[in-house]
Amino acid sequence: MTLKYLIQKEFLQIRRNPFLPRLIVVFPIMVMCVMPWVMNMEVKNIKVAVVDNDRSTLSQRLVHSIEASNYFIFMGQKATYQAALQEIEKTKTDVVVVIPQDYSRDINKGQLPQVLIAANAVNGTKGSMGSAYLNQIVTAHVNPDVTAMQSRLSTLFLYNKHLNFKLFMIPALFALVMMLMTGFLPTLNIVGEKEAGTIEQINVTPVSKWSFILAKLIPYWIIAVFVITVCLFLAWAVYGITSAGPLALVYLLAMLLALFWSSFGLIISNYSDTMQQAIFVMWFFVVMMMLLSGLFTPTRSMPAWAYATTYVNPMSYFIEAVRTVFIRGGGISSIWHQLLALLGIGLLMGGWAVHSYKKNH
Repeated sequence: MTLKYLIQKEFLQIRRNPFLPRLIVVFPIMVMCVMPWVMNMEVKNIKVAVVDNDRSTLSQRLVHSIEASNYFIFMGQKATYQAALQEIEKTKTDVVVVIPQDYSRDINKGQLPQVLIAANAVNGTKGSMGSAYLNQIVTAHVNPDVTAMQSRLSTLFLYNKHLNFKLFMIPALFALVMMLMTGFLPTLNIVGEKEAGTIEQINVTPVSKWSFILAKLIPYWIIAVFVITVCLFLAWAVYGITSAGPLALVYLLAMLLALFWSSFGLIISNYSDTMQQAIFVMWFFVVMMMLLSGLFTPTRSMPAWAYATTYVNPMSYFIEAVRTVFIRGGGISSIWHQLLALLGIGLLMGGWAVHSYKKNH
């Protein structure tokens, strides 16, 4: 019965705060409506300049193919390679294509002309991908036999046949929203009561530590259900993307992640004396866990020592499991080890949250 009134108190505090109810509603909407458009690893709008030393029909055909590509922004033709290189140095151009003087003659003789592709590789991904795109176009013009052979190859893309990057990022955004909503809000809870002085009123009551911490955790689990529901609805309404697997598993994973983050937030709050201290400590762990989770880049691309951190990172387990369910349509047999890992880490953090709360009479 005591737990019921403590939970009611928490909801009254949230409702009376002029900012939190708006944040709980607006934040997931903004993330789901904006982030899938900008968190895109596909390289586009590469600025390309061409130096055509041949000035023939065949060389101009290659130039027009580059100009017509959707991946490039054609910056025109330059007189010399040095002039084009200066454009790269001024960051006005990303890639320069130099067509040799005997380009058409070599093709007519059945020889392979040497076309130079010079890319600005300050951004390694942009430089390598832009060079790869151009290499395909140049190869198609220089060596039609290779193009004919490639046309006989068939590729089958599994689970994401249209290579839609939003389908890959939306499940990861669930983790981002859950982390920020169920992590930072509990972090500011107890330490906020410490600064306000209201924590002393609880400390002199016979309320047990378990009841007090549960009353702090349960409201954020309910918020987690609301937030994941909003995210799933917007994924369907805005992008037409729905889960290929059972929605019940998505909710279960979200609740287990919420158990970890809300418990972790209360742990930080228990050890902090001011809200500023709590925010900085929480932000440190949030950034580390997010960057090492596979949210943006594959975890297998990390060094071995960094990859070892994924074994204790609940974000990594959640992202891998929710993508398995949401994109591949996996069942509980496909993610049982992630479920057990999230449950174990969540219970450990929950027990720590109770133990770390010092109730002084």
